[in-house]
Amino acid sequence: MAPNTKTSRKAARYAVPVAVAGVAAATVAMVPAFANAGGPDLPKVTAQQLIEKVAASDVQQLSGTARITTDLGLPTIASGLLGGGGIAGGSANPEDKVAQLANGSHTLRVAADGPDRQRLTFLDGKDEYSLIHNGDDVWGYDSKSNEAFHEKNAEAGKGKDGGKEHKTGDRLAASPQKLAEEILKAAGPTTDVSVGDTAQVAGRDAYQLVLKPKQSGSTVGSVQIAVDAKNGVPLRVQLLSAQGGKPIVDAGFTKVDFAKPAADTFAFTVPKGAKVTEGEDGPGKGGADEHWKALESFPGLGGLTGGANGKGDVKVLGEGWSTIARIDSGSERSLKDLENDKNAPKEAKQFLDSLGDKVKGKFGEGRVLSTRLVNALITDDGKVYVGAVTKDALVKAADANK
Repeated sequence: MAPNTKTSRKAARYAVPVAVAGVAAATVAMVPAFANAGGPDLPKVTAQQLIEKVAASDVQQLSGTARITTDLGLPTIASGLLGGGGIAGGSANPEDKVAQLANGSHTLRVAADGPDRQRLTFLDGKDEYSLIHNGDDVWGYDSKSNEAFHEKNAEAGKGKDGGKEHKTGDRLAASPQKLAEEILKAAGPTTDVSVGDTAQVAGRDAYQLVLKPKQSGSTVGSVQIAVDAKNGVPLRVQLLSAQGGKPIVDAGFTKVDFAKPAADTFAFTVPKGAKVTEGEDGPGKGGADEHWKALESFPGLGGLTGGANGKGDVKVLGEGWSTIARIDSGSERSLKDLENDKNAPKEAKQFLDSLGDKVKGKFGEGRVLSTRLVNALITDDGKVYVGAVTKDALVKAADANK
């Protein structure tokens, strides 16, 4: 049965930011970027003790300022569609705004008071965007356009204990705390975990937990998590490429206070004259959706974007840091067909031009879409191999699983 195209397109629009968080959770790592001989003198701890300290942390209240910088090295068109210049559509839609965290640098003001109240405000430029969760209500407000987005989220805050999905928490997954929690949950036998030098982050003494892949072939070098020495709260997460260079992802507090935020922090009143959109009828229609419709004709992307002709069959190859997803889109068109098609959509042609080197192997021919973290091999017969692994690892997987 073909996938629901509307739902699949919506999911595809946020594929990169979701991939960033998901891959970070499952496979990211970082060299000891906090290594500093002048760090605070703290009692020695083992990696296991530090992990247990994070798990035992019961801090539910905080406020402060955070900075997140993401440099995936996306092709120009992908960067534009998936966050580099903002996604076309309504500016008040929370998913549109959070998607922009997939590229560039952003300053955020954050506040939390337990699972029922959180606030996240983008401070980029003179205009602000706020995402507020207060009880059953979730609000998004863009000061530049004077537009608001609202939805009732009766299950927000219940989390696993309530047997329901924690939707709002997922939207705030870019916080240093959330990233660190997901990374620690995913650390397993394919990960080497150690304690690095101490450091100071946002004026707080911190230990540093370092995670590195044991396997070869990953694009990831290592992950480092700065953990508050007193309360176990993760203060910063950094990720580096195995090839070196500046961090791929650097998310951390620049200022933090663990006192209870004022109650009015989470209050929201719709400003006079603001346009309010409710739930699924909200912004985000048209614009980016039209780009994705065009890209459905691209061989191998039918399954990713939910095209009517795409099977989207997925097979997971390998494990841990070397995991590769093999997607059989069922496309009847080849890359060469698209190259020679004078009537192909402009967006599809641009995407093809943004792809990297052509490659050959036992599997046939294809092209590799490369970023600093995630690479994808799109074969001429419509299969996609994607993972936080090198180009050679993708070709090897394609040869073995053609």
